[in-house]
Amino acid sequence: MVLNCCNLEKSYGDRLLFSGANLSLEKGDIVGLIGANGTGKTTLFRIITGAEEADDGSVIHSSFLKIGYLEQYVCADSERTAYEEALTVFAPVQEMEQRLSFLAYALQGESDSALIAEQEQLLEQYKEAGGLTYVGLTHAVLSGLGFTEEEQNLPVESLSGGQKSKIGLAKLLLQKPDLVLLDEPTNHLDIRSIDWLEKFIVGSHITTLVISHDRYFLDKICNKVAEITLQKLYLTEGNYSRHMLLKKEREESLQHRYKNVMAEVNRLEGVIEQQRRWNREKNIKTAESKQKQIARMTKDLEAPDEEHFDFSFAFRPATLSGEEVLSLKDVSKTFPDKVLYEHVSFEIKRGDRVAVIGENGIGKTTLLKQILRRGRGIRFGAGVTVGYFDQHQLNLTPGKTAFSEIQDAFPRMNNTEVRSALAVFGFSGDRVFERISELSGGERAKVALCKLMLQKCNFLLLDEPTNHLDIYSMTAPEEALKNYDGTLLVVSHARYFMNAVADKILCLRPKDTALYAGNYDTYLSLEEARLKKEASDKEAAKEAEDKALGKGGQSYLDQKKLRSAQTRAKTAVKKKEEEIKKLEQTAAELTARLKKEETASDFAVISTLSEDLAKTNEQLEAALTEWETLAEAVASFAET
Repeated sequence: MVLNCCNLEKSYGDRLLFSGANLSLEKGDIVGLIGANGTGKTTLFRIITGAEEADDGSVIHSSFLKIGYLEQYVCADSERTAYEEALTVFAPVQEMEQRLSFLAYALQGESDSALIAEQEQLLEQYKEAGGLTYVGLTHAVLSGLGFTEEEQNLPVESLSGGQKSKIGLAKLLLQKPDLVLLDEPTNHLDIRSIDWLEKFIVGSHITTLVISHDRYFLDKICNKVAEITLQKLYLTEGNYSRHMLLKKEREESLQHRYKNVMAEVNRLEGVIEQQRRWNREKNIKTAESKQKQIARMTKDLEAPDEEHFDFSFAFRPATLSGEEVLSLKDVSKTFPDKVLYEHVSFEIKRGDRVAVIGENGIGKTTLLKQILRRGRGIRFGAGVTVGYFDQHQLNLTPGKTAFSEIQDAFPRMNNTEVRSALAVFGFSGDRVFERISELSGGERAKVALCKLMLQKCNFLLLDEPTNHLDIYSMTAPEEALKNYDGTLLVVSHARYFMNAVADKILCLRPKDTALYAGNYDTYLSLEEARLKKEASDKEAAKEAEDKALGKGGQSYLDQKKLRSAQTRAKTAVKKKEEEIKKLEQTAAELTARLKKEETASDFAVISTLSEDLAKTNEQLEAALTEWETLAEAVASFAET
């Protein structure tokens, strides 16, 4: 057991988040934490880390447990560079460095036994904490996450949201925690980065608790799912899809039991009312007995879940477009110092549902806006009416209320019609008069969807329509788009959503944009098959070429074996040369450190450096001997 949360309760004022919450994590568990916005998911994280205290209950874990917490908005306002931000993990090691420098200076020409003892002890702690390797390790981890040398030296505040999330992941890697807490880690990441994150989480075998609205992500990584709903926490074995299946079965069973019990309660209440009307001693006793029976039946009766407002709406085009909806021929977007995409050509027919994918920064939103401007090489078909969803809701006016936003856009609608339209999206009563600027991201998205619904267009261009919606609200646009009779072009990184609504995938790339038939999973299988075929074709062509040429009368199989052995020998030589280069560099660095003036007065440092230099030279001599043997083997292949 890594972590055990027992009967946790947390309130803010008179608002109860959860009560009696129990959650146990075993070593290697990957647990998804889901729930509507505001149910207390992040609060639970803060209780686990000790940043907040629960009103009741306890969090039990070993005092040696090392927790790594990736917050939802990591490094948002940091002025440090990406490299400096990652180095903050090693602040205690850097403090040791400063103390060691002070001790070295203090011991120049002195022989204070207390300072020497402190220096020796601190030096040992410094080594154990990774003091000799943390600088190189930090650079290596950032490079592994895709940061170039130049990007490592850029201020964090100038980086994209995805890059900031990767810095947070780098810090987690460098901390080597026993338990990882991730709060919406896929926000701002493109599909390739999310795929990397999935592999990292599963492959690290680190116990993980992750808050996410990304259902595909939860399906790929989780072996358990915990849900906060109705101020309670429910835990199920399996991934997100299994959790939702079990939840549906539980709710159906709950509704069936609730219906039957309440039917019996209503019958008994009728009996009680009748007995009380008769008002005899026997009747009163019967009524009291029936009342006790009702109390027993309803004591642990759980009402069906009515917490979440599952809004439902429909996109209904006012007119039908022609068969040809959109055509792009040789469309490009370039800047003096950068090419986003070139020679993009594709056609969309009436009824097509096309999802656009691609790496962050490739220009997916730019392509949609270029289409809206109807630039060169872009042609719309007859009768096409276009509706656009902006992921940043720039088409909403912050100073307006939700009511006035709809009324001003559709002045022919009366007050009742405006209220009815907003009610579909969960705005009722005085909530329709809340200003756009005061609404959450999800609520603003619902107002934008409401406007889009009322436009009744037959061609929808949607830019990340599910970005700000919680895990429950995402099903509404999915159902609306599945039942939509028009044509769809949507930019999204929500793979679950794409599987539900798309029948074609447009993969936007700088040089070779391609359109695939099928949903996202189909695209993955087609792309995998394409890459395998390319590799197979290259191998077959190479084999055919070798077979046609022949080599010294050798059989084709002999040639293949010889070529394979030669390739292995060359690879071994190259690896050995890289090893020699690193050892030579290490030896040079150690020699340089030994020559420094501040080292000359520090016997402990001189001893350590000398020992390391001797070991390095020994390794270098052995590596050179091995290289000579390997080089001779390569030369013998050349003579064959």
